[in-house]
Amino acid sequence: MEYTMPQLFFDRVRTDGDRILQMEKDAKGKFISYSYQTVGQRVSALALSLMSLGLRRGELVGHISDNRAAWLVADLAIQSCGAANVPRGRDSMAGELAFILSTTQSRIVFVENHQMLDKILSVRSQLKELEILIVMDPAVIAGLEALENENNVRILMQDDLVNEGLARLEKDSRLVQACVEAGKMDDLATVIFTSGTTGEPKGVMLTQANLYSIAGEIDNIGYPVGPGQRWLSVLPVWHSFERILQYAIIYLKSTVAYSKPIGKILLNDLQRVNPHIMGSVPRIWETVKNGVYAQMKSAKPVVRGLFNFFVSVGTARARFRNLFFGRTKDYRKRSRVASVLVSALPLLVLTPLAALGDRLVFSKIKLKLGSSFIVGISGGGSMPESVDKFFEAIGINVVDGYGLTETSPVIGLRRWSRRTPGTLWPFGRIQLKIVDENGKVCGPGEKGVLYAKGPQIMKGYYKRPDLTARVIDEDGWFNTGDLAVWTVNGEYSIVGRAKDTIVLSGGENVEPVPIEESINDSPYVMSSVVVGQDRKYLSALVVIDQGMVERYLKDNHIYYTNRDDFYRMPEVHALIDSEIREHVSTKNGFRPFEQVMRCTVLPKPFEVNRELSAKQEVRRFVINDLYAKEIEAMYAN
Repeated sequence: MEYTMPQLFFDRVRTDGDRILQMEKDAKGKFISYSYQTVGQRVSALALSLMSLGLRRGELVGHISDNRAAWLVADLAIQSCGAANVPRGRDSMAGELAFILSTTQSRIVFVENHQMLDKILSVRSQLKELEILIVMDPAVIAGLEALENENNVRILMQDDLVNEGLARLEKDSRLVQACVEAGKMDDLATVIFTSGTTGEPKGVMLTQANLYSIAGEIDNIGYPVGPGQRWLSVLPVWHSFERILQYAIIYLKSTVAYSKPIGKILLNDLQRVNPHIMGSVPRIWETVKNGVYAQMKSAKPVVRGLFNFFVSVGTARARFRNLFFGRTKDYRKRSRVASVLVSALPLLVLTPLAALGDRLVFSKIKLKLGSSFIVGISGGGSMPESVDKFFEAIGINVVDGYGLTETSPVIGLRRWSRRTPGTLWPFGRIQLKIVDENGKVCGPGEKGVLYAKGPQIMKGYYKRPDLTARVIDEDGWFNTGDLAVWTVNGEYSIVGRAKDTIVLSGGENVEPVPIEESINDSPYVMSSVVVGQDRKYLSALVVIDQGMVERYLKDNHIYYTNRDDFYRMPEVHALIDSEIREHVSTKNGFRPFEQVMRCTVLPKPFEVNRELSAKQEVRRFVINDLYAKEIEAMYAN
């Protein structure tokens, strides 16, 4: 049976009402819990109030907020009325919000707090259809009446609307039930505007069928997930990956606990919540890995030596274990007998050493994730190979997922039964094909653009049939824009972004992502962007890890005045240049034309909604504009 998201939710309320659905911190930082029954009452109550405000089936409602329990309540209430939300995070720029809300002609807009209220009111003149603003945070806002009069808009509090609805619920609950039952699978559930990594944001229209094609498949993939488990939520909930995780949690009758992707907060919440599962983006997993290495850098030599030794042991054991069980990324058939014979003895020798490493070193690291941790799911981009290998070496399960907002968003996930590093398995009922530049369907080992077809594929871009036609052909195949390659076992790997490919003046095609991942493996580098379109050679813009660079300068007795001057220091430039040459070299598998000849150290980290998208992907077209002067300087003379 298929459900709309409200139908699924209220089914869980009926059958599992006493289970805990949400955990959220109160004003004092203490986690409080809400059952499915409690959340169900709040959703129904808010839906009643929205109906009384005239919310119509098919209407689009603005929804500007980050993670919090009230977000899911509002989301499900909006959908229960047959409407769809237009979500965005509170770090969005005012102009961006004006574009989105005016394009969707949103009459009602939810805002997270006073700050977001002010941001929307700052562009009030551009929002001709706006009538009602609903504030989600319960904190009192002074002078609401004056703000309403000044801006010709009604300002209401979500808690007040919930309480008003609760008072009517016993008498009018049938209104909500009837509206939910009237929902259809082809109803529009949401319009999510892309983060603008490639230009002006586009509104991705996802239907109830799109969302259920992901949530309803979650227990068919063989993962150790099920009722009552705790999931830690750290990503922006408006983003399609975190959002679909919350629907999957409801499907599984599990619990979501809200946290933030900020080092100290996240580590503290991991201990307090003790989650079984956490979804995150590759950059956060990379930060966890780098944090462990930074900690070891300042540890006693004996501890540091043991750590490095056992990481090497764990890495080698994982390699032989994968070979023994046939979990290898192969582009042509490999002899299973030969693989077993080659790997059996090393695996036998390394296994007790790895167990010792786990007891002495890695068990302490793993406890930082909590004693119940089962698996981390990485989405929103491919996980760097070095990060993948690190977690496998120390015995923490982190699996890769893949997809785009346009694919609801999952079309690939590493199989639990065959966790082959660097690969994905087609998710759900999706069909995939890889096509080369001549239109030929690729076989194993042949690189091409990945196309997808199936229930996950979006309805289209909102009010942009021209853009929809560019990415979805008449047979329903969606062009992901990503480069991929099949293995002989029916798995696939994402190897680059078609639109990110750099073409050098000599005609060589270069995928920048693997090069950037290798540069970022340096402990002194926080992030990097490789450039060189139509140039003779590659160069890189580099953001340094100031803490690690400072330690290097102190260890080498190099004088400095303050951290803000690091990017100007020739010693730092020399360090970063040597690190790039070490990590991006022929001995590491890079071809001569893929090596980076020059670099520029930038004065400050990349920022979300500037150089980075909301899911922390590099916005290359923006970076090329912002740093045009620095890029040009690397090609002078």
